[in-house]
Amino acid sequence: MNAILSKLGLFWRAWRTQHPLIKDYYAELAKLLQYKLADIPMLAIDLEMTGLDPAFDQILSIGIVPIKNGQLQMAKAQHKLVSIDGSVGQSAVIHGILDNQLQDALSPEQAMQWFMQQSKGYLLVAHHSPLDLAFLEQGISRHLAEPVKLLAVDTLAVEKRRLLRQQEVFKEGELRLGACRERYNLPVYNAHNALIDAIACGELLIAQMAAMGDGDKLTVTDLF
Repeated sequence: MNAILSKLGLFWRAWRTQHPLIKDYYAELAKLLQYKLADIPMLAIDLEMTGLDPAFDQILSIGIVPIKNGQLQMAKAQHKLVSIDGSVGQSAVIHGILDNQLQDALSPEQAMQWFMQQSKGYLLVAHHSPLDLAFLEQGISRHLAEPVKLLAVDTLAVEKRRLLRQQEVFKEGELRLGACRERYNLPVYNAHNALIDAIACGELLIAQMAAMGDGDKLTVTDLF
């Protein structure tokens, strides 16, 4: 699908939806499609969840960091905890978030409102974005009572495409965030903190785009 049709589709979604936050998200994103992808403001995101099934599991935390002009805007990085129904259970072994840390967390509805406010005017970036977007779209639909289609650059998909161009055979784990960063000599961070992983994802995208040749460069049409 070309960028013009994609832009019209976003304006159509903005006209159709009733929720002001979702309407603004579509309208502002449509305006960005007139620019080259490298010039579009982006928002690197990451989630921690109780599990991997958006139909049953819940979002525990959201980390975001804006990217503008090829640089992370660390002063605007944010991390929010999200309250859940029940206990974090054994998932705490992975993400380290305990039940007592969620006592003053945002409600799921507040978290989805906050996320849509922060996303306005940005193109999202995530590593293995279909998983994060599925949880966010499910949460927004449930708590804001409007379906939404989020759009993101997937750094895992970008890296997979780059490796395939080099005709490399994938080994298990080679497309994980840490393994991808290692190929660009990026520093090792502790994983499974939403803000740290959002920063790690943003740094990876910047490195990927810097390493791309003319035949490898991302365009807006890669998003649809």
